[in-house]
Amino acid sequence: MTNTQDRRSPSSAPRTARLALVGDRSPGVVSHTRIPALLDALAARDRLFLDAYWIPTGDAEAEDAVRGFDAVWVLPGSPYRSEAGVLTAVRTAREAGIPFLGTCGGFQHALLEYARNVCGLTRVAHAENDPDADDFLIEPLACSLVGHEAVVRVEPGTLAESVIGSERTVERYFCAYGPSRHLDTLRAHGLRFSGYDEDGQVRLAELPGHPFFLASLFQPELAGDGSRPHPMIRALARAAARHAARDGRTASVS
Repeated sequence: MTNTQDRRSPSSAPRTARLALVGDRSPGVVSHTRIPALLDALAARDRLFLDAYWIPTGDAEAEDAVRGFDAVWVLPGSPYRSEAGVLTAVRTAREAGIPFLGTCGGFQHALLEYARNVCGLTRVAHAENDPDADDFLIEPLACSLVGHEAVVRVEPGTLAESVIGSERTVERYFCAYGPSRHLDTLRAHGLRFSGYDEDGQVRLAELPGHPFFLASLFQPELAGDGSRPHPMIRALARAAARHAARDGRTASVS
C-alpha cells in the first residue's frame, strides 16, 4: 500500500520507487487531496508503485531532505512556509539528477531556483513571497488563472511533447502568479520553455540533459476526476522507477 504520511526520511522498502512530495500538506488545497487517488490509480492502471512521503517545506531546508528519493514533486500551495526549503529541494533534484516535477508554485520556484543558482540573478524574487523586492522573476498575472482552463501549445521535439503526446492540450490552472522578466537569460543558460498559452506566455519548462525535469504553471493533478493520471504524472512515476532500478533496486515499470 502506498504510504503518504508526513516523514522526513524515505522508507527502506527495497522494491518500490520513492517519491518526495514537497509542500505544506493541507486539506484545503485541492491538489493535495488528489494525491492518494492518483497514486492508487498509478498502481492499479499502470502498475507503477510509488512509496510517497510528504516533506514539509521547513524540513526541506535540510540539504539531504530529498536525497535518497527517486523523484521529487514540488506541489502547489504557495506561499510556502519556507521558500528556502522549496528552493533547496529543487536544487538537489536538479544537481543530483533526481526526476523532478513542479506544478503551479513548483513551476514558479523551479524557475526562481534556476535564475538564482545557475544564471547568477541572485536578487530576483517572487512577488508573493517578497512584495517589496526590487527585481521580480515571478509577478501577478495580468489575468488571474484561478479556476480557469486554457489551451497550452507544446513545442515540438521537447520532453513535454513526448510526455503529453500532442502539440496542443487544454489544462486546468489555479494560480495568480507567473514568470515575467529575465526569461531570455534563463534560456541562454540552458532552460527550455516548452509550452505557451495562446498569448505566448510561458506555461511549461524543462531542462535538457537532465533525466527528467519538467515544470508546468498548470496543475496536471487536477485533470479529470483523478482516476486517470495525467501523462505528466505517469511520466514522473516511470522516471522514478527507472531511477530506482539504476540504484540497484527492483521497481515496477510498465
